[in-house]
Amino acid sequence: MTAQLDPKLMTSAQSQPQKNNVPREVNITLISSMTIVVLLAIWWFVTAVGWIDALFLPSPVAVLDRLQDLMTNGYMSISLWSHIGASLGRIGTALVAAVITAIPVGIAIGRNKVIRGVVDPIIEFYRPIPPLAYLPLIVIWCGIGELSKVLLIYLAIFAPIVIATATGVRSVDQAKIRAAQSLGATPLQIIQHVVLPSALPGILTGIRIGLGVGWSTLVAAELVGASEGLGFMVQSSSQLLATDVVIVGILIIAVIAFALEIGLRRLQKKLVPWDKQAH
Repeated sequence: MTAQLDPKLMTSAQSQPQKNNVPREVNITLISSMTIVVLLAIWWFVTAVGWIDALFLPSPVAVLDRLQDLMTNGYMSISLWSHIGASLGRIGTALVAAVITAIPVGIAIGRNKVIRGVVDPIIEFYRPIPPLAYLPLIVIWCGIGELSKVLLIYLAIFAPIVIATATGVRSVDQAKIRAAQSLGATPLQIIQHVVLPSALPGILTGIRIGLGVGWSTLVAAELVGASEGLGFMVQSSSQLLATDVVIVGILIIAVIAFALEIGLRRLQKKLVPWDKQAH
């Protein structure tokens, strides 16, 4: 005997929203904030109970005190803001030079197989080499002045932007290019109005990656002949076993790099709102 269901109950059940099937939106900012708080708490705990000697890991309070001292008295008779300004100047100069040169090279590689065959092996040859490996050669060629430091950072940023640009150019829909050609567009107009807008998400991603690599190269760039800069501060304080200064320098580099990354992400969302990877 088949059980009969009440039509009113069936209608009522169908009219109720399926709350359990709707996924909740994850608050990434809250999760990230909680992660930072937990890490700080662990840091404070292991130093407070004495599990790690202050020589190897100072407490957060000691690092904060050192930061206040550096902001007041500077480091090696140079203000903390001068160290930050020197590093930002080197990174900024290298980044601008890399963007100006790497994007045209990437477009040429993506559009012309002959240029790709000539330039691509050179970039792929030096890209995996750690900057410290060819730093002595750059010092021999360019001396120990600012040029060698900016050039080292420039080479680190250049390769990721070229590769990302070339990849973005090769992924452009060929139907759009043929449509522009059928309308009488010149090669320069095709690059300006078809190739660049389509490859822009990849170019901006390459700039973000290159900037991160540039910051990691900063310490190596300021190894030789530098008298100021965050990398110089970290290196010289490590030789003096001033761990608190080392941590302050690392944290400042991380905060600045994170702020620049957030700025580039927002710029990418504004310039390419159709790109899902930017969100």
